[in-house]
Amino acid sequence: MTGTGPGPGQERPAPEAVCLRHLNPRQAEALREDLADLYVEAAAATSGETCRHREDFVRRLADSVRRPGFSLLVAETPTLAGCAFGFPVAGDGAWWIGFEGSLPRSIEQLTSSGHTFAVTEVVAHPHELAPGLARRLQTRLLADNHASLGATLVDQADHAAHSAFQAWGWQDIGQVRRPSGPAALRALVLPLGERQSFAHDARTPRPE
Repeated sequence: MTGTGPGPGQERPAPEAVCLRHLNPRQAEALREDLADLYVEAAAATSGETCRHREDFVRRLADSVRRPGFSLLVAETPTLAGCAFGFPVAGDGAWWIGFEGSLPRSIEQLTSSGHTFAVTEVVAHPHELAPGLARRLQTRLLADNHASLGATLVDQADHAAHSAFQAWGWQDIGQVRRPSGPAALRALVLPLGERQSFAHDARTPRPE
């Protein structure tokens, strides 16, 4: 589905309208295979390689659907062109289990107040008909869920995803190790509203 540019003397086609809409958990389950296909195709278009992690995507989606407050946003043109999903981070701090070192105090406070939203996945075809679609999806997902802080975990080996989140303004605050999944994850956060940096924030002990 990756587009190609116009040839010499040809006009660039007009961008197709992109419709964003939310799906409930039941609709998300019904669309699971289509979303997995989108993930595989988008990964192949980005890396030029066949994605070997379809099952991991399906597992992340299934885990997220079960979370209270699960939210899924899809983009259609009218075919499925992108998706983003996640859930509110529980105030008990369980999301940060495995964080190495100490958690910045302001992040701990936002988590305990219930104003942090975890973005589990952002997927978009990199075709020219929907420039910036991935960023638009994650921005809308966070806004619709009234988040004060976005949080996500990225496989340390996934340099493309890490760079993309940082280009959108996310800040890398450290490493997380979980019993399952990738051996090492990078924790990134996106402060919403007034811009702030967590690089020199006072710290509190991480959740056990």
